[in-house]
Amino acid sequence: MISEFVRIAMSVGAGLLAGAVLAAQPVDRVADSNVPGASKRSVAGHVPDQNRQAQQAPVTDSQSPPANRWWSPGEGTPLAPLIPYPNTFGQVGILNTAGVVETQGHPFFEPIGENGRACVSCHQPANAMSLSVEMIQQRWRETQGKDPIFAPIDGMNCPDLPPEDRKSHSLLLERGLFRIFLPWPPKAADGTSIEPEFTIEVVRDPTGCNLHPKYGLHSENPMVSIYRRPRVVANTKYFTHQGFGVFSFIGKNGLPATRDPETGLPSGMNILSDARQPTLKTQAVEAAITHLQFNGKLDNDRLAKIVSFESQLYTAQIMHVGAGSLIEPDSPPGLGVYNLVKGREGLLGNNITNFVIPMSEEWKNPAPSSDPEIEHRNRMRASIARGHDVFMFRTFWIKDTMHLNTVGLGNPTKRTCSTCHGMHMMGMDIVNGWMDLGTTNLPWAREEPLNPWNERKPQMPLFKITCKPGVPPHPFLGRVFYTQDPGRGLISGKCNDVGAIVMQQFRGLAARAPYFSNGSASSLRELVDFYDRRFNIGYTDQERDDLINFLSAL
Repeated sequence: MISEFVRIAMSVGAGLLAGAVLAAQPVDRVADSNVPGASKRSVAGHVPDQNRQAQQAPVTDSQSPPANRWWSPGEGTPLAPLIPYPNTFGQVGILNTAGVVETQGHPFFEPIGENGRACVSCHQPANAMSLSVEMIQQRWRETQGKDPIFAPIDGMNCPDLPPEDRKSHSLLLERGLFRIFLPWPPKAADGTSIEPEFTIEVVRDPTGCNLHPKYGLHSENPMVSIYRRPRVVANTKYFTHQGFGVFSFIGKNGLPATRDPETGLPSGMNILSDARQPTLKTQAVEAAITHLQFNGKLDNDRLAKIVSFESQLYTAQIMHVGAGSLIEPDSPPGLGVYNLVKGREGLLGNNITNFVIPMSEEWKNPAPSSDPEIEHRNRMRASIARGHDVFMFRTFWIKDTMHLNTVGLGNPTKRTCSTCHGMHMMGMDIVNGWMDLGTTNLPWAREEPLNPWNERKPQMPLFKITCKPGVPPHPFLGRVFYTQDPGRGLISGKCNDVGAIVMQQFRGLAARAPYFSNGSASSLRELVDFYDRRFNIGYTDQERDDLINFLSAL
């Protein structure tokens, strides 16, 4: 069977499934927890330590007046079935398949924690259920930094900084990053400590949090602070499915996959950047405890409402400034929000039967028109279609990528963008697992240039990773290397997982810049340029423009 998976991967550009594939069998594995009101079946082993820090962090007075395009906690405005929001490339759409939602009293929209936030605070409809730096900066101006989004717990670089000083929130204001604090050493699902394969040393601490006596790595409750973008809370059926790529063993390393604590079924491990939570329900529990500083009882009724809402929500670009409407009946089947509802989850995107993002021949070869506006529209549509082909078929050499070049495809291997981004309609990796594409590990991670002409100082923390004796060194980075974010390594404790991140979905990209988990690409052009440099692709100007246009229409 494994050889058949390899043959599929070689022919359609999908991630290789490594290790034995076994039938999923329910297990009765529960997490021990001392979190008030949280079921043992709902809380991972690391969450009690996070709760301790969340409850120690200060809570400041916050103001959350309603604003144009911004959803404030508790404002009570009904959510319409389809809402368009403008962005640089056109409009993004938020489609709620259940019809009008009354947000008054709804746990996704109500401030259930101590800092005045709600789930919607960090997952704004105008930003495709994530957050853009543009909206964050606008909210700072409108509230003089007093909106709950800037809460000290994670909206500051570190909780003890001056609350109304822009410098205290520089990572959120400039790169859209929230502080994520995780226990060290890592904790297993039952709360026991995992013996890590590596040591971690703080080399650079511009936020002051990793060396902080109360919040840091050497505090009474040892924590590592990293800084990440909020992920999209929509189109969830695609990354919580039980179809292709979700097996009892992780496709990238053959280790057991995490499982739903209630059903025992294996998880796709695609919800968070480090795959630390297996389900929408367990993610909601952790998010409430950490980001909202919730310390009460998140009962099953409220959890069910949050999960139900997230499961009925879809987002995608619905209008493009150059290409026009993306939700017309004859639009390509991979574009627009309505097609996401009809799309099939758990499907491998390939170049034989189902493209990752299906296009149409009409856009590739539009009929000539004497109308200048229609001709302009057709040229953009043709560019988007060409960008799709760059994504699907433009080959280049992928090299030194952990959990890709290590699974039997060779190093280097000649592939395309769709090799890693193969999930039908989403562009995520359909196989549970994570990769290190270089966004957080040196030498590829974005660092501030150190020269006389640059007055900016490094903003991101830097950690020295040393693989312990007896552990094989990282195959591409060696025994000692440096990272801004250890990624999955903070959960698994594996040296080879340091810097590996779960891919994000492609939908609504135009509404939620910046990109990558650490916000290191401020625009779609910077995103494409990163890959161009990282893998020495050598895109032509037209290929680059076409690919950007394609991504902006998703």
